[in-house]
Amino acid sequence: MRPPEVTIIDYGMGNLLSVQRALEHVGAKVLVSADPQLIRLADRIVLPGVGAFPYAMEELARRGLVAVIREIANRGTPLLGICLGMQLLFEKSTEFGETAGLALLPGSVVEIPSQGADGQPNKLPHIGWKALHPFNSCCWEGTVLADINPGEAAYFVHSFMAQPSQALLRIADCQSSGGAITAVVSNKNVLGCQFHPEKSGNVGLKILRRFLML
Repeated sequence: MRPPEVTIIDYGMGNLLSVQRALEHVGAKVLVSADPQLIRLADRIVLPGVGAFPYAMEELARRGLVAVIREIANRGTPLLGICLGMQLLFEKSTEFGETAGLALLPGSVVEIPSQGADGQPNKLPHIGWKALHPFNSCCWEGTVLADINPGEAAYFVHSFMAQPSQALLRIADCQSSGGAITAVVSNKNVLGCQFHPEKSGNVGLKILRRFLML
């Protein structure tokens, strides 16, 4: 039985080696590539990301990858966005002005409020280990969180957050000092984790292992 194959998209804005090693640890055969033709042939795609939304979209466009990612997602190839990569899946972001995203998921990306609902300052950037909880009593069975127990923690580091316009896309949240933050989104074959599974110990590895089963 051949190992599951994953292609990590290299567009110059991701911690590729850590993601690669985590995927290999859970049994994947990994290719890191910016070649549109190789990416089109992938069984599964991971879109990592560290940095700012507009610069990431600029780099994807410069490499001719925007249309390629949309194409493979629309034909049903499993696609996992990590951190900034998750944010890029949405329609737009307000980071450094408004920038259009990949528009694979409805909704937008906005700055985490500097002040919480209680009027107290919000700690930014949002960094550290945060517990994952089902959004609106969502069931995790059959999702990449199927092996995760509510309350288990993952590692976050970000200043912007996703706001899906369809509540059903949001399957897990975490809590910041200012309120709930979207932690995991899922729409058929298109998935996203705001946290870094490759830096989240056994919790992250269980999520990546589930992704390989899609």
